[in-house]
Order: sequence, then C-alpha cells, then structure tokens
Amino acid sequence: MIEGSKICGVKDTDTLNFILNFPHPPNFIGFICNYPKSSRYVSINDLKKLLNVKKNKSEFVAVLVKPSYEILEKIKSLPFDYYQLYDCTPDEIKIIKQKYKKKIITALTIKDKSDVDNYKLFYDVTDIYLFDSKGYEKSQGFNHNLIKNIKLNKKLMLAGNIKFDDNLKKYEKIADYLDLSGGLETSGLKDISKIEIFLNNFNKVKNET
Repeated sequence: MIEGSKICGVKDTDTLNFILNFPHPPNFIGFICNYPKSSRYVSINDLKKLLNVKKNKSEFVAVLVKPSYEILEKIKSLPFDYYQLYDCTPDEIKIIKQKYKKKIITALTIKDKSDVDNYKLFYDVTDIYLFDSKGYEKSQGFNHNLIKNIKLNKKLMLAGNIKFDDNLKKYEKIADYLDLSGGLETSGLKDISKIEIFLNNFNKVKNET
C-alpha cells in the first residue's frame, strides 16, 4: 500500500512554500546538495536561505551522490531529517549514519535483477530503500517488475520517470512511497500546477485504500 510521497529536486522558495503549505503536503521533500550535473542542484549558500522555513508536516532529505567529508560537514547544521545516499558502500553509509545521526535512504539504481539484489548488502544501515533508474538527473525509468516480489521488511520508495498524472493505483503493490522529480516539471522547472494535481491525486488514492 502506498502511504506517502516525496517531491525531489526543489530549488526555489516559491515552490517550497507552495508544497509546505499545501493542504496535504508530501511526507518528504528532497534537495540536491552535491551533484552539479543536475539542473536541480542547490549550492550550500542557497540551501541555507532556502531551508530557513517551517517544515510543517514534511521531512527534509539531503540528496547526496558519494558525498565527501567536506560537503557532509557543510550541511550538518542544516535541518535535514534524512540523507539519501547514492554510490556509497554499506561501510561508508554506516560511518555517515553514526557520525551525523541522520536517518538513511539508500538509493539503488536499477537496470537488471543483479542491481536489485544489492539491497541485501545495505539492510543494516538503511531506514528506507529507494529504487531508482540509472538516469540520475535524466528522469529515466526502469522495469518495476524487477522489484515487484521482493520482501524487504523495510519501507520501499520508488522513483524513475513517474508522471504527475499517472494512475497511482498501479504502484500500490510495489511501493510504500512514490518519489517524483522530473515528472513534476515543465521545461526543466518545477510546475506548481503539476504538483497540485499530483498531491490531490495522491491524497485521493491514499484515502481510498
């Protein structure tokens, strides 16, 4: 059953305030902290300004691709609840989790079944698993059937080319959380109208289950 959502790649105050003050906001809001290749990347100085808000009902997620000690030190005082980590080993995640006292979303990028099976390596350090495509900033998809029958005993978040107006019920038996970024954009920018449609649809589906 889908119980929550995440909107990722927020980088401007107007969009963030709209999401935070929406009648039924997402559970998580993600910010790209150290991946300049992404058009959604936010510099440290801009992050400090952007995150100077009341989070209300949402939790903040720092999205990090193999983060250096330097970037981890720079963001440690920012109001993040979770670190979403790409391209880290279980040992690296364990060190980050212990040092910075953050909950962890382990992001696994999927192309085939061997990529899915890697989840077993991260069980002890993960609070939520995120199964994403290999596209990173490109909003690509992957075959969701690859994860349809795995039993995690942990929460599963799904990303990868999910659209703002998708039939969300098709994800009910796969994921606990849905993570959207590019699917909420028009010409590379977050689109308030798409965010509104998605959050209203999500709330409707959630209340039906």
